[in-house]
Amino acid sequence: MKVQVKVKPNCKQQKIEDFPDGGLVVHLKSSPVEGKANQELIKLLAKQFQVAKSNIIIKSGISSRNKWIEIKPS
Repeated sequence: MKVQVKVKPNCKQQKIEDFPDGGLVVHLKSSPVEGKANQELIKLLAKQFQVAKSNIIIKSGISSRNKWIEIKPS
């Protein structure tokens, strides 16, 4: 499954919101320095979709707020 994700770093709390077009808006506590926000994103999505972290792959947008994420089933 591929999902479009808009990341909002440096938020006070973590949360995932559904976007009207079927994508997700993910609020992260981490700052986008040295890949910390991407690591937090993968951990949060793995927990949300109940899959291993290794099943979450950032397909595009590694350094952007807008990302395409592939989630492989367990």
